[in-house]
Amino acid sequence: MDHRPEHTRAIGQLLLAALFWSLGGLLIKAADWPPLAVAGGRGIVAAVFLFLTNRSLRFTFSRVQLVAAFAYAGCTVLFVTATKLTTAANAILLQYTAPVWVALLGAWFVGERTTRADWLTIVVVLGGMALFFADGLAFGGLLGNITGVLSGVCFAAMTVALRRQKDGSPVESIILGNVIAFIIGLPFMFGQPLPSPTGIAAIVALGVVQLGFSYWLYARAIRQVTALEAVIIPVIEPILNPVWVFLVAGERPSRWALVGGVIVLSAVTLRSWSSIRRLRG
Repeated sequence: MDHRPEHTRAIGQLLLAALFWSLGGLLIKAADWPPLAVAGGRGIVAAVFLFLTNRSLRFTFSRVQLVAAFAYAGCTVLFVTATKLTTAANAILLQYTAPVWVALLGAWFVGERTTRADWLTIVVVLGGMALFFADGLAFGGLLGNITGVLSGVCFAAMTVALRRQKDGSPVESIILGNVIAFIIGLPFMFGQPLPSPTGIAAIVALGVVQLGFSYWLYARAIRQVTALEAVIIPVIEPILNPVWVFLVAGERPSRWALVGGVIVLSAVTLRSWSSIRRLRG
C-alpha cells in the first residue's frame, strides 16, 4: 500500500490543526472566567464533541492510552498556569521546546531517529520564535518558566504516546485528557458568576473548534507522520496567534517579530517539503 498521499494529507491536517489552535489567545480573552475554569469548560465541550464525532471508540485504559491522556491534560492546564505566572511569550516559547524532548525521546519510545537536519530545524525554529517573541520575553518568573518547560515536556510526552497508538485509535486518549482537564478546572468554576453570552460562545468555540476539531485532525494525522513532524509542523500556531489579534484588534507586530515569523514559517515549510519529497523519492 502506498502511504505517500496519506503522508501529504497528514501534513495538511497538522497545518490546519495549528490554524485552529491559534484561535486560542483571541477566544480565551473573550471568555470572562478564571483561566483554569476556561480550561475545564473547553475541555468538557471538546470531550463531548470528540465523543459524538468518532465511531467505534475503544477505551482500553492501557498504560499508553492513559499516559497520553494525562500528558494532554498536563500540557493544556500547565500552559494556562504558566501564562499566569510568567509572560505569555515565555509560556509559548517554553511550551514549544517540545520538539527537543521529542527528538530525545522518539528513538527510545517509537523507534524514530532524529537526523542532523531535524536538529538544525529545531534550532532554527527556536531561534525564530525567540526573535518573534523578543519583546515579551523576560528573565523573571522562575516558577512560571518551570511550568512552561513542564508544559512542553507534557506536549512531547503526549505526542510520543499518541504516536505509539498509530495502529490503533489515539483519539480516545484525547477525550480522556479533556475529561481530566475538566475535572482539574471544575473547582475553579464554583463561586464564579456564569460567563456572559459572549463568554459562553467563546468557551463553546474553544471546545468545538480550537480543541475539538483541531485534535480530531491531529489524531488522524499522527498515524502517518513521525512524532517529530507532529510537533515541528504545528509550531506555526504561536506565529498565527498575533495575526488574529492584528486582524481583530489592530495590534501590529514589531519588526523583529516579523523577521522571526518568516524564519519559523520558512523552516516549517522546508521541513514539510523535504519530508514529502523524501517519501516521493
